[in-house]
Amino acid sequence: MTDMHATSVTTADGQAVTVTSRSTTITDWAARYLGSWWTAAATDAADVTGAVVCADVDAGEVAALSAIVTAGEPVEVTYANDRMLHTTDQSGRVTAVQPDAGLAYRWEPAARRLRIVGGDETAVAAAAARLAREVIRGQLLADGWEILHASAVTRPDGATLLSLGDKGAGKTTVGFLLARAGWRLLANDRVFVRCEDGGTVRVLPWPSAAAIGLGLLDAMGWYEPVRERVLSGGQLHPTQHQRVTDALVAGDREPLWKRSGKELKPQFFPDQLHTWLGLTLATEGRAAGLLFPQITAGAEPAPSNERRTIGEGDFFNASTEDRYPDVFGLLPLTGPSAVLADQLAGLPHQALVLGHDTVANTDLLVEVAERLV
Repeated sequence: MTDMHATSVTTADGQAVTVTSRSTTITDWAARYLGSWWTAAATDAADVTGAVVCADVDAGEVAALSAIVTAGEPVEVTYANDRMLHTTDQSGRVTAVQPDAGLAYRWEPAARRLRIVGGDETAVAAAAARLAREVIRGQLLADGWEILHASAVTRPDGATLLSLGDKGAGKTTVGFLLARAGWRLLANDRVFVRCEDGGTVRVLPWPSAAAIGLGLLDAMGWYEPVRERVLSGGQLHPTQHQRVTDALVAGDREPLWKRSGKELKPQFFPDQLHTWLGLTLATEGRAAGLLFPQITAGAEPAPSNERRTIGEGDFFNASTEDRYPDVFGLLPLTGPSAVLADQLAGLPHQALVLGHDTVANTDLLVEVAERLV
Protein backbone atom coordinates (compact mmCIF):
# COMPACT_ATOMS: atom_id res chain seq x y z
CA MET A 1 0.00 0.00 0.00
CA THR A 2 1.26 3.44 -0.93
CA ASP A 3 2.27 5.59 2.04
CA MET A 4 -0.08 8.43 2.98
CA HIS A 5 1.36 11.96 2.76
CA ALA A 6 0.11 15.03 4.60
CA THR A 7 0.41 18.81 4.46
CA SER A 8 -0.77 20.88 7.42
CA VAL A 9 -2.09 24.37 6.62
CA THR A 10 -2.42 27.02 9.34
CA THR A 11 -3.41 30.70 9.26
CA ALA A 12 -1.69 33.42 11.25
CA ASP A 13 -4.70 33.27 13.58
CA GLY A 14 -4.30 29.53 14.28
CA GLN A 15 -7.07 27.94 12.19
CA ALA A 16 -5.91 24.75 10.51
CA VAL A 17 -6.71 21.92 8.10
CA THR A 18 -4.63 18.99 6.90
CA VAL A 19 -4.56 17.73 3.31
CA THR A 20 -3.72 14.02 3.01
CA SER A 21 -3.17 11.89 -0.09
CA ARG A 22 -1.34 8.89 -1.47
CA SER A 23 0.10 11.37 -4.01
CA THR A 24 2.75 13.93 -3.07
CA THR A 25 1.63 15.95 -6.10
CA ILE A 26 -1.67 16.62 -4.34
CA THR A 27 -0.21 17.49 -0.94
CA ASP A 28 2.55 19.58 -2.53
CA TRP A 29 -0.07 21.45 -4.56
CA ALA A 30 -1.86 22.45 -1.35
CA ALA A 31 1.42 23.70 0.10
CA ARG A 32 2.14 25.72 -3.02
CA TYR A 33 -1.37 27.16 -3.39
CA LEU A 34 -1.94 28.05 0.27
CA GLY A 35 1.56 28.34 1.70
CA SER A 36 2.47 31.73 0.23
CA TRP A 37 -0.01 33.53 2.50
CA TRP A 38 -0.76 30.89 5.13
CA THR A 39 1.71 28.44 6.71
CA ALA A 40 1.96 25.04 5.03
CA ALA A 41 4.27 22.23 6.12
CA ALA A 42 4.64 18.50 5.64
CA THR A 43 3.47 16.48 8.62
CA ASP A 44 3.09 12.86 9.67
CA ALA A 45 -0.22 11.52 8.32
CA ALA A 46 -0.48 9.20 11.32
CA ASP A 47 -0.65 12.16 13.72
CA VAL A 48 -3.36 14.16 11.94
CA THR A 49 -6.12 15.61 14.11
CA GLY A 50 -8.88 18.10 13.38
CA ALA A 51 -10.32 18.90 9.97
CA VAL A 52 -8.98 16.79 7.10
CA VAL A 53 -9.25 16.94 3.31
CA CYS A 54 -8.33 13.48 1.98
CA ALA A 55 -7.82 13.53 -1.80
CA ASP A 56 -6.80 10.81 -4.26
CA VAL A 57 -7.04 9.66 -7.85
CA ASP A 58 -9.56 6.83 -7.77
CA ALA A 59 -11.91 6.32 -10.73
CA GLY A 60 -13.74 3.50 -8.98
CA GLU A 61 -14.63 5.65 -6.00
CA VAL A 62 -15.76 8.45 -8.33
CA ALA A 63 -18.21 6.01 -9.92
CA ALA A 64 -19.47 4.78 -6.54
CA LEU A 65 -20.07 8.28 -5.17
CA SER A 66 -21.65 9.41 -8.44
CA ALA A 67 -24.10 6.52 -8.22
CA ILE A 68 -25.14 7.63 -4.72
CA VAL A 69 -25.84 11.15 -5.97
CA THR A 70 -27.78 10.17 -9.08
CA ALA A 71 -29.85 7.60 -7.17
CA GLY A 72 -31.37 10.40 -5.10
CA GLU A 73 -32.84 13.78 -5.96
CA PRO A 74 -29.71 15.92 -6.28
CA VAL A 75 -29.57 19.69 -6.18
CA GLU A 76 -27.64 21.31 -9.04
CA VAL A 77 -25.37 24.34 -8.56
CA THR A 78 -22.38 25.89 -10.28
CA TYR A 79 -19.26 25.46 -8.16
CA ALA A 80 -15.88 26.90 -9.24
CA ASN A 81 -17.31 27.35 -12.76
CA ASP A 82 -18.36 23.68 -13.08
CA ARG A 83 -21.74 22.00 -12.71
CA MET A 84 -22.14 20.17 -9.41
CA LEU A 85 -24.87 17.78 -8.22
CA HIS A 86 -25.18 17.12 -4.49
CA THR A 87 -27.35 15.32 -1.96
CA THR A 88 -27.48 15.26 1.85
CA ASP A 89 -28.55 12.22 3.86
CA GLN A 90 -30.33 12.16 7.21
CA SER A 91 -27.05 12.19 9.14
CA GLY A 92 -25.94 15.39 7.41
CA ARG A 93 -23.37 13.64 5.23
CA VAL A 94 -23.01 15.40 1.87
CA THR A 95 -22.15 13.57 -1.35
CA ALA A 96 -21.44 15.56 -4.51
CA VAL A 97 -20.20 15.04 -8.04
CA GLN A 98 -18.95 17.29 -10.83
CA PRO A 99 -19.47 15.11 -13.92
CA ASP A 100 -17.72 17.40 -16.39
CA ALA A 101 -14.66 17.72 -14.15
CA GLY A 102 -14.62 14.01 -13.22
CA LEU A 103 -14.65 14.80 -9.48
CA ALA A 104 -16.65 13.41 -6.57
CA TYR A 105 -16.84 14.45 -2.93
CA ARG A 106 -18.09 13.20 0.44
CA TRP A 107 -18.24 15.43 3.50
CA GLU A 108 -18.67 13.80 6.92
CA PRO A 109 -19.40 16.65 9.35
CA ALA A 110 -19.12 14.58 12.53
CA ALA A 111 -15.56 13.52 11.64
CA ARG A 112 -14.69 16.87 9.98
CA ARG A 113 -13.44 14.85 7.01
CA LEU A 114 -13.85 15.74 3.33
CA ARG A 115 -13.04 13.05 0.79
CA ILE A 116 -12.22 14.16 -2.79
CA VAL A 117 -11.59 11.74 -5.64
CA GLY A 118 -11.18 12.10 -9.37
CA GLY A 119 -9.64 10.63 -12.48
CA ASP A 120 -7.11 13.41 -13.11
CA GLU A 121 -4.40 14.23 -10.57
CA THR A 122 -4.24 17.93 -11.41
CA ALA A 123 -8.00 18.34 -11.08
CA VAL A 124 -7.98 16.51 -7.73
CA ALA A 125 -5.05 18.61 -6.46
CA ALA A 126 -6.75 21.89 -7.41
CA ALA A 127 -10.03 20.80 -5.79
CA ALA A 128 -8.25 19.69 -2.60
CA ALA A 129 -6.52 23.06 -2.20
CA ARG A 130 -9.75 24.93 -2.94
CA LEU A 131 -11.77 22.94 -0.40
CA ALA A 132 -9.00 23.10 2.21
CA ARG A 133 -9.30 26.86 1.92
CA GLU A 134 -13.08 26.57 2.33
CA VAL A 135 -12.68 24.52 5.52
CA ILE A 136 -10.44 27.21 7.00
CA ARG A 137 -12.79 29.89 5.74
CA GLY A 138 -15.56 28.31 7.80
CA GLN A 139 -13.33 28.24 10.88
CA LEU A 140 -12.41 31.91 10.44
CA LEU A 141 -16.02 33.00 9.94
CA ALA A 142 -17.05 31.06 13.05
CA ASP A 143 -14.34 32.93 14.96
CA GLY A 144 -15.74 36.33 14.01
CA TRP A 145 -13.87 37.06 10.79
CA GLU A 146 -15.63 38.45 7.72
CA ILE A 147 -14.65 38.65 4.06
CA LEU A 148 -14.29 41.87 2.10
CA HIS A 149 -14.18 42.07 -1.69
CA ALA A 150 -10.91 44.02 -1.74
CA SER A 151 -7.26 43.97 -2.62
CA ALA A 152 -4.79 44.82 0.12
CA VAL A 153 -1.18 45.95 0.50
CA THR A 154 0.84 46.45 3.67
CA ARG A 155 3.89 48.33 4.84
CA PRO A 156 6.58 46.51 6.84
CA ASP A 157 4.99 47.86 10.04
CA GLY A 158 1.69 46.14 9.14
CA ALA A 159 -0.29 49.26 8.16
CA THR A 160 -2.63 48.05 5.43
CA LEU A 161 -4.44 49.82 2.61
CA LEU A 162 -7.64 48.19 1.35
CA SER A 163 -8.83 48.90 -2.18
CA LEU A 164 -12.57 48.46 -2.72
CA GLY A 165 -15.07 48.94 -5.51
CA ASP A 166 -17.33 47.25 -8.00
CA LYS A 167 -16.05 44.63 -10.42
CA GLY A 168 -13.66 46.24 -12.90
CA ALA A 169 -13.11 49.33 -10.76
CA GLY A 170 -9.38 48.65 -10.49
CA LYS A 171 -8.90 47.00 -7.08
CA THR A 172 -6.43 44.43 -8.40
CA THR A 173 -4.58 47.04 -10.46
CA VAL A 174 -4.14 49.23 -7.37
CA GLY A 175 -2.80 46.29 -5.37
CA PHE A 176 -0.25 45.30 -8.00
CA LEU A 177 0.89 48.88 -8.68
CA LEU A 178 1.50 49.60 -5.00
CA ALA A 179 3.15 46.18 -4.48
CA ARG A 180 5.49 46.89 -7.37
CA ALA A 181 6.23 50.29 -5.81
CA GLY A 182 7.47 48.70 -2.58
CA TRP A 183 4.40 47.72 -0.54
CA ARG A 184 3.75 44.06 0.31
CA LEU A 185 0.83 42.34 -1.39
CA LEU A 186 -1.61 40.88 1.14
CA ALA A 187 -4.42 39.93 -1.25
CA ASN A 188 -5.54 40.68 -4.79
CA ASP A 189 -9.29 39.98 -4.61
CA ARG A 190 -10.60 39.12 -1.11
CA VAL A 191 -9.44 39.60 2.48
CA PHE A 192 -10.52 38.40 5.91
CA VAL A 193 -11.12 41.23 8.40
CA ARG A 194 -12.00 41.28 12.10
CA CYS A 195 -12.33 44.03 14.67
CA GLU A 196 -9.94 43.43 17.58
CA ASP A 197 -9.82 44.91 21.08
CA GLY A 198 -9.09 48.61 20.96
CA GLY A 199 -10.79 49.07 17.59
CA THR A 200 -7.97 47.74 15.42
CA VAL A 201 -9.17 45.96 12.29
CA ARG A 202 -6.93 42.98 11.65
CA VAL A 203 -6.53 41.70 8.08
CA LEU A 204 -5.66 38.19 6.86
CA PRO A 205 -5.16 37.08 3.25
CA TRP A 206 -7.44 34.91 1.11
CA PRO A 207 -5.07 32.66 -0.87
CA SER A 208 -6.00 32.46 -4.54
CA ALA A 209 -4.62 32.37 -8.04
CA ALA A 210 -4.12 35.85 -9.50
CA ALA A 211 -5.61 36.84 -12.85
CA ILE A 212 -3.71 39.62 -14.63
CA GLY A 213 -4.89 40.78 -18.07
CA LEU A 214 -2.44 40.80 -20.97
CA GLY A 215 -2.74 44.58 -21.24
CA LEU A 216 -1.94 45.16 -17.57
CA LEU A 217 0.82 42.56 -17.71
CA ASP A 218 2.41 44.51 -20.58
CA ALA A 219 1.91 47.91 -18.93
CA MET A 220 3.56 46.66 -15.72
CA GLY A 221 6.62 45.48 -17.66
CA TRP A 222 5.93 41.84 -16.83
CA TYR A 223 4.86 40.53 -20.22
CA GLU A 224 8.26 39.61 -21.63
CA PRO A 225 9.63 38.01 -18.42
CA VAL A 226 6.46 35.90 -18.15
CA ARG A 227 6.57 34.98 -21.83
CA GLU A 228 10.21 33.89 -21.49
CA ARG A 229 9.29 31.60 -18.60
CA VAL A 230 6.40 30.08 -20.56
CA LEU A 231 8.64 29.51 -23.60
CA SER A 232 11.14 27.81 -21.28
CA GLY A 233 8.47 25.38 -20.07
CA GLY A 234 7.10 27.26 -17.06
CA GLN A 235 3.49 26.40 -16.24
CA LEU A 236 0.89 28.92 -15.12
CA HIS A 237 -2.24 27.88 -13.21
CA PRO A 238 -4.24 25.15 -15.05
CA THR A 239 -7.44 27.21 -14.94
CA GLN A 240 -5.84 29.48 -17.55
CA HIS A 241 -7.57 29.30 -20.93
CA GLN A 242 -5.54 27.78 -23.76
CA ARG A 243 -6.02 30.93 -25.84
CA VAL A 244 -4.06 32.87 -23.22
CA THR A 245 -1.18 30.39 -23.31
CA ASP A 246 -1.19 30.51 -27.12
CA ALA A 247 -1.07 34.32 -27.03
CA LEU A 248 1.92 34.31 -24.70
CA VAL A 249 3.76 31.82 -26.88
CA ALA A 250 3.01 33.88 -30.01
CA GLY A 251 3.94 37.17 -28.34
CA ASP A 252 0.43 38.66 -28.71
CA ARG A 253 -0.31 41.39 -26.18
CA GLU A 254 -3.85 42.36 -27.11
CA PRO A 255 -6.53 41.56 -24.51
CA LEU A 256 -8.55 38.40 -25.17
CA TRP A 257 -12.29 38.13 -24.65
CA LYS A 258 -14.94 35.45 -24.40
CA ARG A 259 -18.19 35.85 -26.32
CA SER A 260 -19.80 36.61 -22.97
CA GLY A 261 -17.60 39.70 -22.68
CA LYS A 262 -15.39 38.30 -19.93
CA GLU A 263 -11.67 38.93 -20.38
CA LEU A 264 -9.38 35.91 -20.56
CA LYS A 265 -6.30 36.49 -18.40
CA PRO A 266 -3.04 34.77 -17.47
CA GLN A 267 -3.56 32.91 -14.17
CA PHE A 268 -0.67 32.88 -11.68
CA PHE A 269 -0.10 30.55 -8.76
CA PRO A 270 0.32 32.61 -5.55
CA ASP A 271 4.04 31.78 -5.31
CA GLN A 272 4.59 33.02 -8.88
CA LEU A 273 3.66 36.54 -7.78
CA HIS A 274 7.02 36.46 -6.00
CA THR A 275 9.14 34.14 -8.12
CA TRP A 276 7.96 35.39 -11.53
CA LEU A 277 6.83 38.97 -10.85
CA GLY A 278 9.15 39.93 -7.99
CA LEU A 279 6.44 41.01 -5.54
CA THR A 280 6.79 40.59 -1.77
CA LEU A 281 3.81 38.94 -0.08
CA ALA A 282 2.45 39.62 3.41
CA THR A 283 0.69 37.22 5.78
CA GLU A 284 -1.32 39.70 7.87
CA GLY A 285 -1.83 43.39 8.58
CA ARG A 286 -4.02 46.00 10.26
CA ALA A 287 -6.34 48.23 8.25
CA ALA A 288 -5.10 51.83 8.13
CA GLY A 289 -6.87 53.32 5.11
CA LEU A 290 -9.30 52.72 2.25
CA LEU A 291 -9.00 53.46 -1.45
CA PHE A 292 -11.95 53.53 -3.86
CA PRO A 293 -10.52 53.50 -7.41
CA GLN A 294 -12.35 53.83 -10.70
CA ILE A 295 -10.42 53.20 -13.91
CA THR A 296 -11.68 55.42 -16.74
CA ALA A 297 -10.21 55.23 -20.24
CA GLY A 298 -8.40 58.43 -21.19
CA ALA A 299 -8.65 59.93 -17.70
CA GLU A 300 -5.83 61.76 -15.97
CA PRO A 301 -5.16 60.09 -12.59
CA ALA A 302 -6.48 62.31 -9.82
CA PRO A 303 -8.23 62.23 -6.44
CA SER A 304 -12.01 62.22 -6.77
CA ASN A 305 -14.62 64.06 -4.72
CA GLU A 306 -17.01 61.11 -4.91
CA ARG A 307 -18.42 60.35 -1.46
CA ARG A 308 -17.79 56.61 -1.18
CA THR A 309 -17.49 54.55 1.97
CA ILE A 310 -17.75 50.93 3.05
CA GLY A 311 -21.10 49.28 2.33
CA GLU A 312 -22.91 45.97 2.73
CA GLY A 313 -22.12 45.13 -0.90
CA ASP A 314 -18.39 45.11 -0.10
CA PHE A 315 -18.81 42.03 2.13
CA PHE A 316 -19.09 38.36 1.17
CA ASN A 317 -21.13 35.88 3.20
CA ALA A 318 -22.58 32.40 2.73
CA SER A 319 -25.81 33.75 1.24
CA THR A 320 -24.15 36.09 -1.27
CA GLU A 321 -21.21 33.91 -2.39
CA ASP A 322 -21.34 33.54 -6.16
CA ARG A 323 -18.25 31.41 -6.89
CA TYR A 324 -18.14 28.86 -4.08
CA PRO A 325 -21.68 28.16 -2.79
CA ASP A 326 -21.71 26.42 0.57
CA VAL A 327 -22.60 22.96 -0.71
CA PHE A 328 -20.96 21.15 2.22
CA GLY A 329 -22.33 23.33 5.01
CA LEU A 330 -18.89 24.55 6.01
CA LEU A 331 -19.82 28.19 6.52
CA PRO A 332 -21.82 29.73 9.37
CA LEU A 333 -24.60 32.08 8.26
CA THR A 334 -23.21 35.47 9.15
CA GLY A 335 -23.84 38.98 7.90
CA PRO A 336 -21.78 42.17 7.95
CA SER A 337 -21.05 43.37 11.47
CA ALA A 338 -22.21 46.93 12.06
CA VAL A 339 -19.32 47.48 14.47
CA LEU A 340 -16.77 46.29 11.92
CA ALA A 341 -18.36 48.30 9.11
CA ASP A 342 -18.34 51.44 11.27
CA GLN A 343 -14.71 50.88 12.24
CA LEU A 344 -13.70 50.53 8.59
CA ALA A 345 -15.81 53.53 7.57
CA GLY A 346 -13.97 55.63 10.15
CA LEU A 347 -10.57 55.00 8.55
CA PRO A 348 -8.95 57.62 6.31
CA HIS A 349 -10.22 57.05 2.79
CA GLN A 350 -9.94 58.46 -0.71
CA ALA A 351 -11.77 57.92 -3.99
CA LEU A 352 -9.56 58.01 -7.08
CA VAL A 353 -9.91 58.25 -10.85
CA LEU A 354 -7.23 56.23 -12.63
CA GLY A 355 -6.40 56.07 -16.32
CA HIS A 356 -4.32 53.69 -18.42
CA ASP A 357 -0.97 55.39 -17.84
CA THR A 358 0.78 53.02 -15.43
CA VAL A 359 3.48 55.48 -14.39
CA ALA A 360 1.00 58.29 -13.70
CA ASN A 361 -1.32 55.91 -11.84
CA THR A 362 1.57 54.69 -9.67
CA ASP A 363 2.74 58.21 -8.87
CA LEU A 364 -0.75 59.18 -7.68
CA LEU A 365 -1.24 55.98 -5.68
CA VAL A 366 2.09 56.33 -3.88
CA GLU A 367 1.32 59.96 -3.02
CA VAL A 368 -2.17 59.18 -1.72
CA ALA A 369 -1.04 56.07 0.16
CA GLU A 370 1.64 57.97 2.01
CA ARG A 371 -0.85 60.67 2.95
CA LEU A 372 -3.50 58.23 4.20
CA VAL A 373 -1.27 56.08 6.42
